Amino acid sequence: MKKCIGIILFTLLFSCNDGDLEIETLDFDSIETIQYCDEISTTSSNVLFKINGDEALIIELPSEAIKNEATTEDIVVEVDESGSVIYRVFSDDVTSSYFCDDVPPVSPTVLTEVNAEDGQIYITTVAIDSVTFQHTIALSGISLVTDNDNRITDLSINEFGVITTSL
Repeated sequence: MKKCIGIILFTLLFSCNDGDLEIETLDFDSIETIQYCDEISTTSSNVLFKINGDEALIIELPSEAIKNEATTEDIVVEVDESGSVIYRVFSDDVTSSYFCDDVPPVSPTVLTEVNAEDGQIYITTVAIDSVTFQHTIALSGISLVTDNDNRITDLSINEFGVITTSL
């Protein structure tokens, strides 16, 4: 009887499946420069990205999210309503030409793409002089969930970076 109870307990303890839960930390803090293809526009949408080897973090801001005027309050862009945050993993290191060429290169290929389901993009603008403005972009509450409903824990993308525009 003791052997049966021991086998049952052993089976219960070691047969649990964690559902292949995969928790990652995104680290784009070491990448200071925000990249973009065209000049930053104050009247149309803007796509900004950071590349870290074979990973990229891409944000799309709606038109007029970037303004050439100092703000007293942050401009808030709601993710999945008017803006987007996308995390991609590629088959090899990626360069800005992947995003900027009219026809993207065949290689590297996208292995994983995760769209943020929730969160906010905050933009703070200060005037450097009468024609130059500095925009600090921060991400908050970003919720990246894979197709398998696995959450990517993200503690390192709160400060996306800084861009400068001119009149």
